Amino acid sequence: MNALAATNRNFRHAARILGLDSKLEKSLLIPFREIKVECTIPKDDGSLVSYVGFRIQHDNARGPMKGGIRYHPEVDPDEVNALAQLMTWKTAVADLPYGGAKGGIGCDPRELSISELERLTRVFTQKIHDLIGVHRDVPAPDMGTNAQTMAWMLDEYSKFHGHSSAVVTGKPIDLGGSLGRDAATGLGVVFATEALLAEYGESIANQKFAIQGFGNVGSWAAKFVHEKGGKVVAVSDITGAVKNPNGLDIPALLKHKENNQSLKDFQGGDSMDLNEVLVCECDVLMPSALGGVLNKENAADVKAKFIIEAANHPTDPEADEILSKKGVVVLPDIYANSGGVTVSYFEWVQNIQGFMWEEEKVNFELKKYMMRSFKHIKAMCKTYDCNLRMGAFALGVNRVARATLLRGWEA
Repeated sequence: MNALAATNRNFRHAARILGLDSKLEKSLLIPFREIKVECTIPKDDGSLVSYVGFRIQHDNARGPMKGGIRYHPEVDPDEVNALAQLMTWKTAVADLPYGGAKGGIGCDPRELSISELERLTRVFTQKIHDLIGVHRDVPAPDMGTNAQTMAWMLDEYSKFHGHSSAVVTGKPIDLGGSLGRDAATGLGVVFATEALLAEYGESIANQKFAIQGFGNVGSWAAKFVHEKGGKVVAVSDITGAVKNPNGLDIPALLKHKENNQSLKDFQGGDSMDLNEVLVCECDVLMPSALGGVLNKENAADVKAKFIIEAANHPTDPEADEILSKKGVVVLPDIYANSGGVTVSYFEWVQNIQGFMWEEEKVNFELKKYMMRSFKHIKAMCKTYDCNLRMGAFALGVNRVARATLLRGWEA
């Protein structure tokens, strides 16, 4: 089942739980706007190459639309649509004054030079600048993009609209980015994990963790888990996988990855198959990379007691059913990885106010938001007798539906 079908299925289940009117349900499902643009740039060798860019703006009932821009070969309308919808529910679960959006360009950023990436980003921004804005739609980095990408977007947008630091988040600190933003998603994942484990009388210090994906989210999560006394026994990314049942030396592994751009040949553990990390012996599994990695083929082999969805849509609905029957507790992505958009909100607020926060304040506020959201999800689970995924979806969908009705939507 692809990401869009799975997301629609979860939404419809939540709508039924909430007893939403069928017309309102349909309205909430249909995106506010879908943008598709052609982006042609000269390559460094003088040849021309064309890419297709997308921006799906899903819902703006609760405020400006918010969501990342990803550069990846598999970017397509269905995936972007699903991720935009997930952002609508995610921002509502976090109780941020945002709606959801997502964008992307179907390209492989590893095959483009820095100057080619800059030209591509600027052309894409030129094509969509009238449809984004500080109080309309605020992009951020995602897979294949980073703070530098946002700096180019900010600069290109400002050529048309004047300097507008709040038009994107995830920017470099020197251009109005927030302290703590780089670590925010990973730190939020760890706060969410603490909240969940506390429900079972456990703490991070007593658990073994396996982390699939060692990019921005997975590496920060590993760092914080290690600092809190957790034992990270396996990690993987596209370059390789490494395990150590006694716990990996995470600071050494982070340094190895930084120096070699790869997990291969790390001396503090044994190499393993990339997919083995999903089914290895551990207490807590954190899928932190691409979607759909847990499916009906491998779900039955998962040995973890808890799954923390640090990635977007890592668990297919078929896998969800299998894991539920096994008694595995899944903390859903629309809550677990909401730390990134929460600190993006803090960055946006700081830019609008023209007053920057200390990192200590950013992290304090992030923890407060994550803990409060978990409390609200648990309350929905109790009210509707459902699991954490449906509790989170019901919370998010209910908040967006209420905002839509309050603004004067007529059934």
